[in-house]
Amino acid sequence: MRNKKKTKITTGLVLQYVAVIAYVLFLGFPFLWMFITSLKTPIELLELNQSLIPKHFYLQNYIEIMQKKGLLRSAGNSLIVASISTVLTIAVAIPAGYAIARLRKAYGKAATGWILFSQVFPLSLVIIPLFMAVRRLHLLDSLQGLVIVYIVANLPFALWMLRGYVSNIPIDLEEAGAIDGANIFQILRNIVMPLLMPGIVATSLFTLLNSWNEFFFALVFIQTPEKETLPLTLARFVGTEGQVLLGPLAAGAFLATIPSLVVFGIIQKRISSGLLAGAVKG
Repeated sequence: MRNKKKTKITTGLVLQYVAVIAYVLFLGFPFLWMFITSLKTPIELLELNQSLIPKHFYLQNYIEIMQKKGLLRSAGNSLIVASISTVLTIAVAIPAGYAIARLRKAYGKAATGWILFSQVFPLSLVIIPLFMAVRRLHLLDSLQGLVIVYIVANLPFALWMLRGYVSNIPIDLEEAGAIDGANIFQILRNIVMPLLMPGIVATSLFTLLNSWNEFFFALVFIQTPEKETLPLTLARFVGTEGQVLLGPLAAGAFLATIPSLVVFGIIQKRISSGLLAGAVKG
């Protein structure tokens, strides 16, 4: 009996590992295909029966995007816009999310309903008033204006995320701190913030990735090539009559994906704990 149980347990573990490996390969194949495509020559990319492994490692695609397409400049613009908008969004969302979570039930529901209602409108309706507001501020075609737009776009999601994490922090801890003589700022700094840190990390990561990969707002608000973000530059890898420059496009997309993978790899443990903390009520 014991041998049968051990055999069942071993078989179950093997099947789980096989399923995990298959799932990872399924998710990682587009990234691998993109890398392989970036190493192929233009002639090889036009062949009907292409081999998985390139016949020749063609590095000219990477040289072209670095020298001619201004990929590094665009990546720097994206990094500046994404970083600043993420920091400012989280700075506003932390106290606002805490206030919404600790409001009276009726007010909290009203605020939550407003957050959800703000996500109902399509971008085609929101883009016009945003464009007019940014133009009135004389920030059109500027990275500063794009930062403001990203804050407006990401703030409802950040509020929704952080409100959920704050709601899962037992209010008894705050009341105990108040009994010990701590004021509201000390309670936020010494009690709430350490417990909220996984949620802040998770929300910051999603906000950063949304800003890094955003295309539509950047297309509308940025006209100067020197101020383009990375998605706009990648969209320009289209030749005459809509012919896609697949090699340089794959090389640029591969390089553009690496920062996201690096950031996610560095804080994956904290993002996992943050997601679990947000899913379990305290």
